[in-house]
Amino acid sequence: MEQPTNGAEPADAADDGAVEVLDRPLPEGVRRRVVALVADAFGGLTVSELPAQLRQYARFTPTRRAKFAGNAMAAALASDPLFRQRIGERIAQAQPELAGALEAGAPPAAADPVDVAAAAYVLRPAGWVKLVEAAGEEVQRADAERADEETRRELDRLREELAQARALTRSETERLRAELDAARKEAESLHRKLRSAQSEVKRSEAALRRSAAEADALRAETAAQVSAAESESRRLKARLGEAESSVEASRRAAREGRSVEDMRLRLLLDTVLDAARGLRRELALPPSTIRPADGVEAVEPGRMSPKDIAARALSETDPALLDQLLALPQAHLIVDGYNVTKTGYPQMPLEKQRLRLLGGLSVLAAQTGAEMTCVFDGAELAVPVLLAPPRGVRVLFSKAGVTADELIRQLARAEPPGRPVVVVSTDREVADGVAKAGARPVASALLLKRLSRV
Repeated sequence: MEQPTNGAEPADAADDGAVEVLDRPLPEGVRRRVVALVADAFGGLTVSELPAQLRQYARFTPTRRAKFAGNAMAAALASDPLFRQRIGERIAQAQPELAGALEAGAPPAAADPVDVAAAAYVLRPAGWVKLVEAAGEEVQRADAERADEETRRELDRLREELAQARALTRSETERLRAELDAARKEAESLHRKLRSAQSEVKRSEAALRRSAAEADALRAETAAQVSAAESESRRLKARLGEAESSVEASRRAAREGRSVEDMRLRLLLDTVLDAARGLRRELALPPSTIRPADGVEAVEPGRMSPKDIAARALSETDPALLDQLLALPQAHLIVDGYNVTKTGYPQMPLEKQRLRLLGGLSVLAAQTGAEMTCVFDGAELAVPVLLAPPRGVRVLFSKAGVTADELIRQLARAEPPGRPVVVVSTDREVADGVAKAGARPVASALLLKRLSRV
């Protein structure tokens, strides 16, 4: 079977051996009818009898088959003679009279040309190309006649509308002329009234200008007085605000100064009293006062010599030194948190470092009774830390722009002179800074050794 050339459809061979070729595309009406015929006959074939590209549409209804597989069915009908033959057999079974008339070469005169052309395209009897072309011409002629008829009806409608518009225009013109005459008379009357009103307006405008000038002068005088009064009021309010601010500042300064100084004095007093009691216990002073005979120099049995006192000194790395410092009355231990954790267990995450250190400090606070403050650098945190401080330990994070070292120095400077303050940090700058404030710096390793015994 020959393939189509330049868009023409190949045809089956006739009895005399000639090949009929459709040299133009199928008319759209004939093509739609062909797709409908194939969609109806499609259901009578088994899946194995269908071309491979159409098997997926086997379970579709004829309507959905024509909608979704129209192009595929038309292409298979043009290129697959066996599929076309099977469809033709189903059409011949469904419309035997039309198929017989086409095979005999005498299509029914009363049949729709589009139906005849669609059946002829599928069955391919002798002369089917002429039937398809004739149907296309018939469709075009019918479309042209429908278009002419619609054009004539539209033209008649427009003529009727034009006649109605002309009649309406004439009546509207006459009405407008009458209204125009009435308007002219009304305008003449209004012109006379307008001239009279203009004269009255001119007199009123002159009086209004005189009144406006007087009002402007009065407003200017009033505005000057109001401005002067507002200036004086603002000056008085400013002075009153300054006085109130000064009084409030004085009161606040007095309250804050009194509360801070009272707190510092009370804490220092408690420290001195506890130190005195601790010193009495440490020196084992008798409750009675010194007797005159006690001032005589002599050697008493059991008295400690200078060598014995020197033997009591401890090494800077001995954890017992930290115990002695925390045993002092009102002792305050300030810990540089990350400096200690990164010295003892740097491989752990920061959260676990903090928890481990704070757990050890909580136990140490319970054992010694000393005040303990642990300071962490807040600049290393992406978000605020949600942490419940352990009992007996104050936990602080430095604010933005303030380092933990500076916060530790502020804590040391805030303590009153004479209170024992111990700062744990290996940072030399921190140690020097707190030493100037009167605190006792110790190394982080000393605290780690002490916590290892907890």
